[in-house]
Amino acid sequence: MMTDQKLSVDEELEQLQFESFSYFLHETNPANGLVLDKTTENWPASIAATGLALAAYPVAVERGFMTRAEARERVLTTLRFFWNSKQGPEPDATGYKGFYYHFLDMQTGQRAWQCELSTIDTAFLLAGMLTASVYFDAECDEETEIRTLTEALFCRVDWQWAQNNGTTVTHGWRPESGFIKYRWEGYDEAMLLYMLGLGSPTYPLPEESYTAWASSYEWKNCYGYEYLYAGPLFTHQLSHIWIDFRNIQDKFMREKNSDYFENSRRAIYVQQQYAIDNPLGFTGYSHCCWGVTASDGPGPKTVKINNIERQFFDYVGRGAPYGPDDGTIAPWAVIASLPFTPEVVLPMIDHCIYILKLKEGNKYGFKSSFNQTYPDKTGWVSSWHYGLNLGPIILMIENYRSEFLWKLMRNCTPIINGLKRAGFTGGWLES
Repeated sequence: MMTDQKLSVDEELEQLQFESFSYFLHETNPANGLVLDKTTENWPASIAATGLALAAYPVAVERGFMTRAEARERVLTTLRFFWNSKQGPEPDATGYKGFYYHFLDMQTGQRAWQCELSTIDTAFLLAGMLTASVYFDAECDEETEIRTLTEALFCRVDWQWAQNNGTTVTHGWRPESGFIKYRWEGYDEAMLLYMLGLGSPTYPLPEESYTAWASSYEWKNCYGYEYLYAGPLFTHQLSHIWIDFRNIQDKFMREKNSDYFENSRRAIYVQQQYAIDNPLGFTGYSHCCWGVTASDGPGPKTVKINNIERQFFDYVGRGAPYGPDDGTIAPWAVIASLPFTPEVVLPMIDHCIYILKLKEGNKYGFKSSFNQTYPDKTGWVSSWHYGLNLGPIILMIENYRSEFLWKLMRNCTPIINGLKRAGFTGGWLES
């Protein structure tokens, strides 16, 4: 729904939450709880999007978008599917060793596209399950089953197997070729993965796995901001959906006299300043139009524009200030920055809604990304909505409005144990 009349900040944010949540209402298979990865025909489900849906259902109940009974039914359907689905080394299974394939067939729930058994996407799925299990705390059969199934699913994950005899965690595994050679090292969205792995009661990661992950951190100075560097904006946000990093510190952040929340603030200011400086001269970049991250794009294509050859990418991990960058901006990643820097995010939201009119004609609010440099009459806008993009909009707006998820997950034992084993101290962890 679009209107030229400017809404209040609270009305605007509530509308964004509802429009984004509508994706989970309409793009979920009611028979198994799987959520479509993106809005195109014959496309599979994403387990990360499914995890974000599980985390969003409690927010939807609190905001009146659905009843508790409706949310409970959806959660139970999803948990029962994952518990009963095929686990094994066979190529057509749903998962193995407690992990799940990145993409699953929307109807059968079997592995799609010969994709990888994904450690990071399983982490987001588990985080959604844990959110639901903490929220649904009533002593009734359905909510007891939610907690029982979540505990069983979480305890089944063999984090030690995913290390493949190394210290850090691998990106994943394929039945045809074995473990992927890449590992989760250096600062990125895998912070959540390590907290869950360290917090496992059955197959926990050793504490040295976190130390090894952090040993390849890059501390940089960009535009006068000293911070722990990661180029794509989303890497500074996704773990923060569930964990309130304000005033809690591990060894690295104690030595830097900072914390990961403050680090995300600085990363966002770097992103905005990069857009203001606009060193590559892209159309539209400004103080209220910024946000470079992993996203859909208009390429791959090279086009000559005003005697400059521009290379446009498709889906790639765009980053600032060191690139890659082709002029593509992702509104969802900016909105997910709201709890950190509302003073620069709210003007960007208004710019996208009222100046660029990027929600017009879209039933789920903002599409993935846009590019004003691309040579078309009005530039390029992604054709798709992605569940992975819309989930953080719902959840981080809620953390900005009420701190709901942050407060809820302070009662999540695996995350608390993971933080403590990683060496975090201070703040709410001490209370």
